[in-house]
Amino acid sequence: MIYLDNNATTPVDPEVKDHVLKGLELFGNPSSIHTPGRRARELIEWARLKVAELINAADDEVYFTSGGTESNNLAIIGYCRNFKRGHIISTVIEHPSVLMPLSYLQEAGYAVTLIRPGSDGRVDPSEIKKALRPDTILVTVMHANNETGTIQPLEEIAAIVREHDAVFHTDAAQSIGKIDVDVNELGVDMLTVVSHKFYGPKGVGALFVRKGIALKRILHGAGHERGLRPGTENTPLIAGLGKASEITRRDLPRRRQYLESLTGLLLEELVRLLPDVRLNGSAEYRLPNTLNIQFPGVEGYRLVEELSREVAISAGSACHEGKYTPSDVLVSMGLSPEEALSSVRISTGKDNSPEEMKLAAGLIHDAVSRLRK
Repeated sequence: MIYLDNNATTPVDPEVKDHVLKGLELFGNPSSIHTPGRRARELIEWARLKVAELINAADDEVYFTSGGTESNNLAIIGYCRNFKRGHIISTVIEHPSVLMPLSYLQEAGYAVTLIRPGSDGRVDPSEIKKALRPDTILVTVMHANNETGTIQPLEEIAAIVREHDAVFHTDAAQSIGKIDVDVNELGVDMLTVVSHKFYGPKGVGALFVRKGIALKRILHGAGHERGLRPGTENTPLIAGLGKASEITRRDLPRRRQYLESLTGLLLEELVRLLPDVRLNGSAEYRLPNTLNIQFPGVEGYRLVEELSREVAISAGSACHEGKYTPSDVLVSMGLSPEEALSSVRISTGKDNSPEEMKLAAGLIHDAVSRLRK
């Protein structure tokens, strides 16, 4: 099996696994003041510092959560609850963990505007500016799209949002571990971190909240995470997130270069073997590991199934009652339903090899050829 679905999840790094086990051994409740509790607390605070260093934040601006879905909900709902009503701007290409909280708030009386991307998958900052209203309280735009890998112009959007005096959140689930993510350079007020997207364990994440931004808790209980996120901290998984952050900060420059070379080799081989393939999204502003490719004449989900024992890739189409519907992201970029249904996502990882890229291209070519007959 050649694993090329790293945007869905990544394997746990061996160094991270060792740190998770260390966290399991430190069984004390981190809220307890005795020695076992203090040792667990020290490991959690070490992990908080490592996450903060990775994104260039202060450690007291990092809050641990159960993952990206909770972080996005906490950022969006937690901030908007400071207001009885208000206007929120986002995009149609966001992850469901952003779109569903927005839908929830809309039902509660908030106004929501969703911006469509251009044909390259990028949101035009001028469209954000046009959508701003006197009652706009929050703008949330993902850093990089999970399906196409397209990177959004967050710095330009942040400058516009700052002039309006609204708050800016980004879901950085896909970008951390692949490109530099600096909360100050990006100009964001809140940022979502997801552990299992960069070789950490599942079930843990973090939310960066810039000092001065007030959130209301969305879970109710004791005063953990400085009163924002109740529940006894998951010491083993937090330790794993901390170690994944430390490794990423150390290895990112060479990891990014390696991913670019792998992905470039794979695309080159695919184009050589199948000259009619087309790349969806931006060729310039794209994560170094992500390819979203059309294979004309082939349904993407069938290609995924055909390769399922040899190469792991994914299709953006969704299955509803046995019928497949095209990716909303690709359709929003102007692709026809047929073009969107013929597309798949291929996402490389640090553990892949150049030899695997050549082999995978050959296997994909053979599968496409079978399906076209």
